[in-house]
Amino acid sequence: MLLAIAATLLATVVLASGAAGPSQAAAGTGVIRAVGAENQYGNVIAQVGGAYVRVTSLLKNPSTDPHDFEASAAVARQVGQARLVVQNGLGYDSFMNSIEAATPNGGRAVIDVQRLLGLPDATPNPHLWYDPDTMPKVAAAIAADLSRIEPRHAAYFRARARTFTRSLTAWRTALGRFASAHRGARVASTEPVADYLLNAAGADNMTPWSFQAAMMNGTDPSPQAVAAEKALISQRKVDALVYNEQVTDPMTTSLITLANQHHVPVVGVYETMPEPGFDYQSWMLAETSALRRAITDRTSSEHL
Repeated sequence: MLLAIAATLLATVVLASGAAGPSQAAAGTGVIRAVGAENQYGNVIAQVGGAYVRVTSLLKNPSTDPHDFEASAAVARQVGQARLVVQNGLGYDSFMNSIEAATPNGGRAVIDVQRLLGLPDATPNPHLWYDPDTMPKVAAAIAADLSRIEPRHAAYFRARARTFTRSLTAWRTALGRFASAHRGARVASTEPVADYLLNAAGADNMTPWSFQAAMMNGTDPSPQAVAAEKALISQRKVDALVYNEQVTDPMTTSLITLANQHHVPVVGVYETMPEPGFDYQSWMLAETSALRRAITDRTSSEHL
């Protein structure tokens, strides 16, 4: 998962970002430039910052595996000019650390969500945005940093962060209803992408962690783990298969085929927010609704 940036790129980054520093780039615009390493974080920055923020999201293509992202000089310029950066941490977007080191800026605020939540480096699942407790804390931290950058609009930023947090009520309600009606619903998964959501919904993920971790990290799961995963589906020990819609390798494809053969509903989940048509709130609600349809109606939702 760790994305390496070559020394030649770092040299290009320094040259490319040196022509226009962040204070110069923002001068005359009255708008704070911000970067979300993933578009779900970029979306929350935009919702909190409103009219006073211009956001660039780096990982945003739902048709590709985010692990294949390659930084460029253009990306480095965007990070170098940003007054605020939000990144996930836990090694998921470690390329950000390299770019930030290559474009030093004492006025740039960086919110590392791992650090914000106080999570150790050994935390096994980096997909923090699927935890319903994550984004309210991120929104509050964004409002605090934007308020320090532009104190005149502090009340505006804080009010919008509160509005954002209140807007998550529909998702929390859907999770609660699922947990009340279907606690212990058994699912298999290809990766731990939506594990935090599954936990919040009271579902029981039956897939061995060794299988999930290997698939997430792009390594081959052991034959024993593969056999256990396939048995969950072929013997219909699970009510649904949850898979990473952005990774369609042979193993994932074979499991989807097996699920279809044995009439196990399939639910596709995403690592980056599908665009266009969604904001963070509606995306999480749509994923939860897809899980509910799989369990209650035996309906697959391979794509949102």
